[in-house]
Amino acid sequence: MTKRHKPLQNGFPWGTRSAVRTNPYENSPNTANAGSELGTPNAGISKFNFTSGKTHRLRLINAGADGMQRFSIDNHTMTVIAQDFVPVRPFDTKVVTLGIGQRTDVIVKANMAPDTAIFMRSNIPQKCSPTTQPFALAAVYYEKADRTKTPKSSPQVYDDSKCGNDDLTISKPLFPFPALPNAATTLNLDITFRPNATGFNLWHVNDISFRANYNSPVLLLAAAGNTSYPDSPQWAVQNFGSNSSVRLIIRNHFGANHPMHLHGHNFFVLAEGQGEWDGKITNYPSTTRRDVQIVQGSKDANTPGYLVLQYDTDNPGVWPFHCHIAWHVSAGLYVNLMEQPDEIRKRSVPQTVVQTCRDWSVHSGNEVVEQIDSGL
Repeated sequence: MTKRHKPLQNGFPWGTRSAVRTNPYENSPNTANAGSELGTPNAGISKFNFTSGKTHRLRLINAGADGMQRFSIDNHTMTVIAQDFVPVRPFDTKVVTLGIGQRTDVIVKANMAPDTAIFMRSNIPQKCSPTTQPFALAAVYYEKADRTKTPKSSPQVYDDSKCGNDDLTISKPLFPFPALPNAATTLNLDITFRPNATGFNLWHVNDISFRANYNSPVLLLAAAGNTSYPDSPQWAVQNFGSNSSVRLIIRNHFGANHPMHLHGHNFFVLAEGQGEWDGKITNYPSTTRRDVQIVQGSKDANTPGYLVLQYDTDNPGVWPFHCHIAWHVSAGLYVNLMEQPDEIRKRSVPQTVVQTCRDWSVHSGNEVVEQIDSGL
């Protein structure tokens, strides 16, 4: 029998974003006000129940604003069965890496003694996402464990050196269908970080830092037949026309990693790494599919991180493609990917959406709207 638990947000249980170190019960300034920033002083940590002989399913979600996380359960092996809701061939692991917005389903066999108490952990790698508090903990108690006592378990040992997702070679979809070996069109996307004319640092993709215009939604413009915006390059629109598939080759020229998310699709992850892509597809034809994947940071000025994605343009629309770190998309790391514009024109925009835009137009025509960032 498999027990299902509520989702784990940020890669750790809801309500455990408190400031705790490796021992949540030690009497130190770091833990005395645990949870106070969320309004629950001395809240302690969440507690979960395992039952000997049972198999437990955990749905892991990194719902944070920043911070790649490594999730593990002391003395237990996890079996990954889905990534971003795409079922995968089950594989065992000691640790699951979660970028912002990524979801992973795992099953865990409760194969220890009934009186066992252990820690569940989610750590933020300091070299990848610097933070003043990198450790999150929850307690797991088997059915006969003393819940008044602190677990004494030790953390798993794993390689924490890579600022990216776990190795692509271990992840294969349960229901594979191969990406086309040659996409209908290819787009190179170069990510840089540099100051604008006012000296304020912004993210750029192909030298454009995205900025939305709330009064001109690109989807509504496309539905009306307007698919070219030469006077508004800051909208960062890439129109792929009637091409049946798209390959994106992303090169990250800055040291920070980016969890890249595409709306409207699951994409094939063809390759990732540092340097220049050699053209080889990982795990072809059983290529990983998901909707968020981390592009690693650059190793140095001449060695960018790279990520190669591909998707079929079978969902007409204007789809955001952006970094899932809140302040990165706020500072412009975003592009609009338009597909099948002729089909967009054939579709009806819901009246509630149209009316919302009319209401916004009236409001912005009478009030000064202070847009302090990209608009996202």
